[in-house]
Amino acid sequence: MEIHESVHQRSASALSTADLRREFLVSGLFAPGEARFRYWETDRTVIGGIEPGTTAVALGAPAELRSAHFLERREAGIINLAGPGIVQVDGSQYRLANLDALYVGRGARDVSFFSESAGEPARYWLQSYPAHAVHPTRHVAFLQAKGEKLGSPEGANERTLHKLIHPGAFPTCQLVMGVTRLSPGSVWNTMPPHTHLRRSEVYLYFNVRPGQAIFHFMGRPAETRHLVVREAEAVLSPPWSIHTGVGMSNYDFVWGMGGENQDYADMDPAPLESMH
Repeated sequence: MEIHESVHQRSASALSTADLRREFLVSGLFAPGEARFRYWETDRTVIGGIEPGTTAVALGAPAELRSAHFLERREAGIINLAGPGIVQVDGSQYRLANLDALYVGRGARDVSFFSESAGEPARYWLQSYPAHAVHPTRHVAFLQAKGEKLGSPEGANERTLHKLIHPGAFPTCQLVMGVTRLSPGSVWNTMPPHTHLRRSEVYLYFNVRPGQAIFHFMGRPAETRHLVVREAEAVLSPPWSIHTGVGMSNYDFVWGMGGENQDYADMDPAPLESMH
């Protein structure tokens, strides 16, 4: 099989800093009382930030989806990044504590987001892909999700990976989603770097301290580039690109993937000696 490369893969190494950020960095998705979305043509990904204050925010049907309701042909994963909240799906209510996740399957019609406290509002990250089958809504409590320890203090990449929405727990069509938290004193994520041709990924960085930033590395292994990423900004990581990053202190990030293969281990390593 011959791989037909996109123009971005061939031209990414020649993009200016501004153009690179325009193509692969997403900011401004969180605003009080609003729901904001970005449609990425790779794997027909939709990402969004929903920040209800004192009133509920409903999941509408953006015109770009050409659907009667948002999830008419889609599934979605939701992770609460802040204070406790409630997500209502077709009349059923699900309470999401900090870092809890909710999977909402294809066909759900009425979805609304609430904060339990105006003084400590919820902040929801949503990631959505086309779905070919209907699976039931599932609430995943972060505190009950087993974390996988990775890295080491010596490598400055000690971290805990929490798989929240994944086929080992319950079926989805495409979506795989979770949270990685770096330990104090560690700053590197996803080492060694890799690519995965059969699915794309989105990183949403959060708990980045004021005045600090993440240097996220992307591109082909032999032609790497970097993006400077700050609090609540997302990186679109196409299948051909590596994804790794380093911060000024520990931080957290949501990772979400969609594509033809949900096997988390299906990746192609990019050894450090091959990178430039």
